[in-house]
Amino acid sequence: MEFSEKLQELRKSRSMTQEELAESLFVSRTAVSKWESGRGYPSIDSLKEISRFFSVTIDDLICSDEMITVAENDKKEFASKYISLICNALDILLAILLFIPAFGNGPASPETVSLFGLSRIAPWLKTVFVVIISITILNGICGAIIAHFNKSVWNRHRLVTGVVLSILSVTVFIATRQPYAGIICFAFLVIKVFLIAKVKQQY
Repeated sequence: MEFSEKLQELRKSRSMTQEELAESLFVSRTAVSKWESGRGYPSIDSLKEISRFFSVTIDDLICSDEMITVAENDKKEFASKYISLICNALDILLAILLFIPAFGNGPASPETVSLFGLSRIAPWLKTVFVVIISITILNGICGAIIAHFNKSVWNRHRLVTGVVLSILSVTVFIATRQPYAGIICFAFLVIKVFLIAKVKQQY
C-alpha cells in the first residue's frame, strides 16, 4: 500500500475530513489533498507530525523508495530556499548604489559621485536610476517576506523578476555610460544566474 492510501485510511479511521486533518497537522487542506491523491509527499517534518498524530512509525507510513523521494524533495526545497535567500540579499544589497560614488557626473566631469550626488545629468535620467534601484530593492524585500509563506510558485516568479530587473539595470547603466554601476549590477546578475543554473542542473 502506498503512502497516499495509508494516509486516507488513517484519516478515515478517525472519521476526519481533509480540512480537519490539515488543521491538526498545521498544513493547508490543499497539501493533504495533494498527499492523498499521490501528487506529492510531505516533508520529513510533516511526516514526523503525521506519525505522532496517528501513533504510528514513519516506516509504517512510507516505504523506502518513497522515503528517498521525500529526502530528495526536502534537499531540493532547501537548495531552492538557499538560492532564494542569496538572490533576495543581492537585490537588497543594490542599495549600495544609492550611497557609494559609482556614477559619472556627466560627460564634462571626471568625478564619480553617489546617485544622490548626481547634478550634471538630466533629471529624468536620475529618476530612472532611482526607480530601477528602488524596484529591485523592493523585489528583494518582497522575496524575503514570501520566503516565510513557503509558496514555491511565488518564489519562482520573484526569482525570475529579480533576474529581469538585473538585466534591465545592466542594460540601462551601460547604455547611459555608467560603467561602475553597470559592472556591479552585472556581477550580481552573474551570481544569480550561476546559482539558479547550478540548482537546476543538480535536479
